[in-house]
Amino acid sequence: MTQIHVLAPIDGMVVELEKVPDEVFAQKMAGDGVAIDPTGSIAVAPISGELMKLFPGGHAFGIVAGEVELIVHIGLDTIELNGTGFENIATEGQIVEAGTPIVRFDRAIIEREGKVVLSPVVSSGLGTIISRASGAVKAGQDILFVLEI
Repeated sequence: MTQIHVLAPIDGMVVELEKVPDEVFAQKMAGDGVAIDPTGSIAVAPISGELMKLFPGGHAFGIVAGEVELIVHIGLDTIELNGTGFENIATEGQIVEAGTPIVRFDRAIIEREGKVVLSPVVSSGLGTIISRASGAVKAGQDILFVLEI
């Protein structure tokens, strides 16, 4: 068994995935993980790997490292903003280190547009989460959850 330490991609407070007001995430249809109520404005890579998907609107990205696939979704239904309040920093296909800035976002704009800014971080690949953080986390520094593969 290998343990993968997934870092917090965003500064903020950890929220249980089951409390996210979106069935796809709350019922773990997109994968298991946690959500973050952001206090920061930059989302970073939670692990080192390939930035397989970076949506043009900046609302979500996916990183793959071997059998691990992580999805970071900034806010809920934020695809509907078509990039308003988001700025992509990284490039799709880029190899990134944990902590590399991926997307800059503006919580005030996202909320003004009527969207919930809770940000799910889920593992959609192999592995089981064996521990999760709680309380405040710092992007690129604190372990958000540990995956066992």
